[in-house]
Amino acid sequence: MLVLSVDTATPAVTAGLVELEQAAPGAAVPAKARTLASRVRVDPRAHAEVLTPQILECLTEADRSRADIDAIVVGIGPGPFTGLRVGMATAAAFGDALGLPVYGVCSLDAIAADAVSDLTPGSELLVVTDARRREVYWARYRDGVRVAGPDVAKPSDVDMAQATVVAGSASHVDFFDLPVLPVETPSPAGLVQAAAADLLALAVPAALVPLYLRRPDAVEKSYRALDRTGA
Repeated sequence: MLVLSVDTATPAVTAGLVELEQAAPGAAVPAKARTLASRVRVDPRAHAEVLTPQILECLTEADRSRADIDAIVVGIGPGPFTGLRVGMATAAAFGDALGLPVYGVCSLDAIAADAVSDLTPGSELLVVTDARRREVYWARYRDGVRVAGPDVAKPSDVDMAQATVVAGSASHVDFFDLPVLPVETPSPAGLVQAAAADLLALAVPAALVPLYLRRPDAVEKSYRALDRTGA
């Protein structure tokens, strides 16, 4: 199965083509995601400009056409309003144009999927990404399964519980006194791995609903202006 995966929930603009294969019965990992082509550009102001060109570059590099794609996976956040909607709108547009199912996955789950191979059984992973306003988006995972979150909070208010390692935004992992795993943003393969069960089952995708977790900055500013004027 050839899957196009995209994510714009973090400052990284990510696109890739991933081949998903069903593993043999009884295998420790039920599916294998192999990246054929990947483009990642870290630029929080360039989501709209570079995402579609990145997708086309991946198709060219992998020597595949749009007709070869079987499904699309997109990170649905949590993330900032403007950047997040670029990836989701692009994925939805490609899905509509090509008649393909589009699966949304939590972007933190994709980071956890990449980090799980470095975890010992029973350990807990904390994943954090930049939520701006001196806050982080966060979730916790045990044996690759999300057990808390996603949520948004100041680093000091994050419920670390039994977390033993942390992964995610390089600018924010140091707020936590934990060993750091070198996975900073969702990868194309991580996104696909997070959706693997639904992809292989050919499940009907749920509606794409963004995980904003709070109101957009522009709305917050308008409310603050109203508070000052007393309107």
